[in-house]
Amino acid sequence: MRGSERSVVAVVVTFNRLDLLTTLVDRLAQVRERTPALVDVLVVDNASTDGTGEWLAGRTDVRGRTLPDNRGGAGGFHEGLRWAVEETDADLVWLMDDDGLPEVDCLERLLREEDLDFWGPLVVDEVDLGRLVFPIRLPGGTRVVRALADVERAGGARQRIDEIVIPFNGVLVTRELTERIGYPREEFFIWGDDHEYRLRAEQAGARIATVTDARVHHPSVGELGTPMMAGRTTYNHSPSDLKAYCMARNNTLNLRDYRGWPHVLMFWAKTVWFYLLTRPDPRRLALSARAVYAGLRGDFTGHRRYLR
Repeated sequence: MRGSERSVVAVVVTFNRLDLLTTLVDRLAQVRERTPALVDVLVVDNASTDGTGEWLAGRTDVRGRTLPDNRGGAGGFHEGLRWAVEETDADLVWLMDDDGLPEVDCLERLLREEDLDFWGPLVVDEVDLGRLVFPIRLPGGTRVVRALADVERAGGARQRIDEIVIPFNGVLVTRELTERIGYPREEFFIWGDDHEYRLRAEQAGARIATVTDARVHHPSVGELGTPMMAGRTTYNHSPSDLKAYCMARNNTLNLRDYRGWPHVLMFWAKTVWFYLLTRPDPRRLALSARAVYAGLRGDFTGHRRYLR
């Protein structure tokens, strides 16, 4: 089917950010006016305590589902994608967090691409629109681009970069692909579930791309990609113990399952280097070691001690 004929359901995952969710839902109403292919908006509420569930219950323009407990982004997207695929007739699912804000023409632009299975927009800093929130490593090399101008040049006249996408910030996924590869790994809770889903899609032969003139605005994520080894590489440091625990655990499993043990060992070496030399923190190194050990044993409960 042509882009204008395909139906789209948006899935939004939220947790205790009602103000942001309200802004996003209002924006999706504007998107819907411009792009009638968007036929429904499904909001998965991760057991928020800020009145989100009550707010959703009073809306008629979106459908909400409140989970009995906080399952993180991974659990939220697992439930939301399952809901969209198994309980609607949509051809495409548009996935996003509550803190992203697509430009009004974002979906319209994405739908012009008719030969893809898993594709999305650029995610730009809401304060500095000339900078990417999540840097992109260009296919076929090691170059990482952060400036909007650089990635636009890489997209060329077609305004598209194949083989790379940053899920789940405004990405479209086809029903057919989801039915083939399943849903995100809900046990990951946060961090790495989106990357694992992209790797799984790649393994299944999915056609993946970033559309460089489609945009989602997003808050800065701070120290993601902190330089180390005199700037020769970076490490995804986070001040959050919860994020650090999940990153160490989930990244180890992703590397083991999709890249092999040599890549796992390189990641462990970077972690040791970073927390011994770049930013000395023996406590964080011990936390990372516990997370890795738990993940390799198949234990996905350890992150719960860091929930607040």
